[in-house]
Amino acid sequence: MTEPLPPLPDVLAGRYRIERLLGAGGMGTVYRARDLLHAQMGAPDGSIAVKILSDVFAQSPDAHSLLYSEFALTQHLRHPGVVQVFDFNVDTASQRAFITMELMQGLPLDRLLCERPLGVPWIELRDIAIELLDALAHSHSRGVLHGDLKPSNVMLAEDGLRLFDFGLGQALEGVLPGLPKLRRETLNAWTPSYAAPELLGGGPLSISTDVYAVACVLFELAGGKHPFQRLTAIEAQEKKLDRQLKIPKHLPKSCWLALRTALALKPKKRTINAGALCDVFRAAAPAKSWRWF
Repeated sequence: MTEPLPPLPDVLAGRYRIERLLGAGGMGTVYRARDLLHAQMGAPDGSIAVKILSDVFAQSPDAHSLLYSEFALTQHLRHPGVVQVFDFNVDTASQRAFITMELMQGLPLDRLLCERPLGVPWIELRDIAIELLDALAHSHSRGVLHGDLKPSNVMLAEDGLRLFDFGLGQALEGVLPGLPKLRRETLNAWTPSYAAPELLGGGPLSISTDVYAVACVLFELAGGKHPFQRLTAIEAQEKKLDRQLKIPKHLPKSCWLALRTALALKPKKRTINAGALCDVFRAAAPAKSWRWF
C-alpha cells in the first residue's frame, strides 16, 4: 500500500506562499500563490499560479516527469494565446513537484457556455475562434500537441485568450528530444466527448486529434450544444450522427464546410489544420470590434 504524501505546506520550496485554491482537475490542482522572493525585492504584485499534481498522480513513478514534461512543452511555446510558465520546482519536504505560471484572471469557456446556453453570438465567437485557433496553430508549428483541448482548458483573460493545461500533450518526433518518453494513454485521462475516435481507439495523439477537439469546442460555442450530444466519437460513429450535423445557430455559412471537415469522425476526411481553419474564420465577415472585458 502506498504511503500517503505529507500535507501540502503553506510555503512551497521556501518561496511560494499558497493563498487559495483556484481549481482542480483529474490530474492536477492549481492554487493562487505569492512569490515571497519577488515581494521582498519590492515587486508591486508577486501573485502567481502554482500547479501541483493531485495526490493520486503524485504518487505514481512518473509523477515528476509528467509534470516536468508539461512545463517543458508549454515553455517551448511563445505566443500571447498560450499560458506563460515560469519555473519547475520540487518541494523536498512534501515530496511534491510543481509548476509556477502566470496568474490568469478571467472566464473559462466552460463557464461562458453555462452562461450562454444558446451559444455565443458571431460578434464574440469570431474573436474567440481566431485567438484559439491561432494559439493552437502556433503550438503545432512548434511541434507541440495539446492532447486535451476542451472548454475548461481555455480562459478568456483580461488581456486576451489563453490556452493552457498541456498535461496530456506531447512533442512531435524530433522536438524536445530530451523529454522522457511517457505513455500518456495509460493514464486513461482523455476527456471522452472531445477525444477523436482514433484516440479513443488506442491510437496516438496527432495534429488531427487536436483539430477534432478544437472543432467540437467551436461548434459548441456557436450553438450552445456539443456536436454529438456529448457522446463519444465512437458512439457518434455507431449512430452515424455525423450525417445529421447541421450548421450551428451563430456560425456563418462561409465557415461551415471548414468546421464540418474538422469534425470528421474518419481521420482521412479530417483534411484541415488549425491554421487553415483560422484563416476561414478570419476571412468571414467581421462584426464590430468586441472584447469580453
